[in-house]
Amino acid sequence: MPNIPLTLTLPLHSPKHQVIIIDGKGHLVGRLASTVAKMALSGQRVVVVRCEELNISGPHMRNKLRLQTFMKKRCLVNPKKGPFHHRAPSRIFYRAVRGMVPHRTTRGKNAMASIKVFEGIPAPYDTMKRMVVPQALRVLRLGPGRKFTHVGKLASELGWNQTDILRQVEAERISGSAERYEERKTKADARAKVIKENASKVSEIDQQLKTLGY
Repeated sequence: MPNIPLTLTLPLHSPKHQVIIIDGKGHLVGRLASTVAKMALSGQRVVVVRCEELNISGPHMRNKLRLQTFMKKRCLVNPKKGPFHHRAPSRIFYRAVRGMVPHRTTRGKNAMASIKVFEGIPAPYDTMKRMVVPQALRVLRLGPGRKFTHVGKLASELGWNQTDILRQVEAERISGSAERYEERKTKADARAKVIKENASKVSEIDQQLKTLGY
């Protein structure tokens, strides 16, 4: 399959200019948020894609009622000043990360500026290698039979209305990725065929070079 996610483990020893792309599908929000916050505070640039596929432990209705209660919180003096409640899955995850970062300090502001979150996998990240965080995967951290819900489903029931558009864009991305994979596979097969056909010629040249001391 094209673009198979790699495994990301901490501590992470990578260049600070390198961007780490994490595929959010199947990760628990809290555990992934803590990992991303730690990486951002260390100066690492992080991109989290497919935030609509993130999971939250617990029954769906309980999480929905909890978020509905949170959405009702207002500033009675001047509601225009907040708090502002985002309904997009990416912003819900961003808010979770912000709660684990001292975002009012200079260090925290720089850390939050190094984080990007998206629904789906937009360009240019659709052609780049993505990683997973084992310590945040639901199948590894949540007990068998335990209930969970999807952030995308919660967001759509709370007013996020981009689900259909996202499905269409993701379908186009998957088809394009499959075409690119087949093209790379065809080129690799052609190259292997040429190498096999000319193996005898190459061996003769290697023998001549060996006699000359190379």
